[in-house]
Amino acid sequence: MSQICVMVRVTGHVQGVGFRFHTAHEGLKKGVSGYAKNLPDGSVEVLACGNAEHVEGLVEWLKVGPRLSRVDSLSRDEVVWRAVDGFEIM
Repeated sequence: MSQICVMVRVTGHVQGVGFRFHTAHEGLKKGVSGYAKNLPDGSVEVLACGNAEHVEGLVEWLKVGPRLSRVDSLSRDEVVWRAVDGFEIM
């Protein structure tokens, strides 16, 4: 079971619609740790760390997001593994 961390940037109508809350909920449900943070340009940054299959599952979910959001684009980069406890909303 390989462990990975990815940094994802989600753009679209993703602020003010509970995107970070739902991302944290999905992440914890999938056993992924990290954070979701609003950025000044209106996008959301997500750090997701854990089992590669679970992280990829969260990334797939991020492509759609919660019901009230609209995801226009998603970019991702693998980053150096780091142990993170829980899933923080920043």
